[in-house]
This record gives sequence, C-alpha cells and structure tokens, in this order.
Amino acid sequence: MNEIAIIWAAAPVASVIFIITLAASWWAFSSDNAYANMILHPYGVYRGYKRYTVITSGLIHADLMHLFFNMLSYFFFAFQLEVSLGHWQFGVLYFLSLILSDLPTVYKHKNDDWYYCLGASGAVSAVVFGAILYDPLAPLGFMLIPGIQIPAVIYGVMYLFYCNYASKRASDNINHDAHMFGALSGLLLTIILNPHVVHEFIGKVSVGVQSWFH
Repeated sequence: MNEIAIIWAAAPVASVIFIITLAASWWAFSSDNAYANMILHPYGVYRGYKRYTVITSGLIHADLMHLFFNMLSYFFFAFQLEVSLGHWQFGVLYFLSLILSDLPTVYKHKNDDWYYCLGASGAVSAVVFGAILYDPLAPLGFMLIPGIQIPAVIYGVMYLFYCNYASKRASDNINHDAHMFGALSGLLLTIILNPHVVHEFIGKVSVGVQSWFH
C-alpha cells in the first residue's frame, strides 16, 4: 500500500489515466453498447459524427492482451515522465497525443465505412518517446526478444522506421499510423512543454557517444 501511495503522490495524473483506462476497457469488454459508442469510426468522425471518439477510443481495447501490452508500456514510462515533465503537462501531452495520433487515421480512412480502430497505442507511444527525450541512453529491450537491450534513442529511431514501413505495407490489422504519429506527437509536445529538454537530450547523447569511443 505504501508503494501505491508513493506512486499516487508522485504521479497522480498518470495514476488516474491508468485507472480510467482499465475501467473503461473492462466496461467495453462487458457492454456492446459502450464498445460501439466509444470506438473510433473515421468515416463517421470525418462527417461530424461522434467526434468525441478520438479520445474515448483511446480508453478501450480489443481484448485483454491488447490492454495488457499497452498498459505494461504505460506503467514503465508514464509515472516517471510525469515526475520529469510535470502534472498538468503530462495530462496535456497524453490527451493531445490521443487526438493527434488519430487525426491522420481519420483522414486516411475517411471514405472507408468498414474501418474502425481503438486502443491507447498512440498516446502510449507519445509517453514512451517523451521519456526517451529525458533519458535517451536508458537500456530498452524487445518484449519478443528477451536479453537484448539497446539505448532508448536508437530504439526510438528503429521504432519510427518500422512504423513507417509497416504502415505502407498495411499487411496486418495494427494501426501503425497511430503509433508513429503518437510517437512524433510525444516528441513535439514534450519539447513545447519543456524546451530545456532538447539541450539536456543533446548533452546526454554526446556524453554517451564519447563513452562508447573511449
């Protein structure tokens, strides 16, 4: 209980978002009506119908595995990012990223009446990339390849290249556009909310590069 109290005190906004996402997803799992009202339908949103779903779709998930992986990534990065960035700043970053990561999808699929999407992946990508700006040399691993870790900044570059490649191929049902634009939104908003992070980022990367060659 003490650990929960410490986390809540240090990152109350991230804690509330975490709880709301879990609760909303569980509600949507058990209610077809809630699921239908919260999922994003770009065709409808582009025509002015249920525009609020650019936010609510980020609070629900397709299944427990989808929810688990998103919240696992969120858990590892969100609380520390709020401590570094600030409380209201974290809230602004998260919810603006939800919207900004969905807008390209809305435009891309504006004529696809069959297309729906959901999940917090865009905002979670924003959180991860905001955290990378603060700690670019942190070792990050791959969930499906245990034991392999690389500096966060290299991981970020590889992630963006992969999202762009996967989006062009469109060979699965994953919204890679939301991942990519969420990540880019996270970078941009973190810099806007704390411009000093750029200088800190460059300094840490420079020190890291020098250490690799000595």
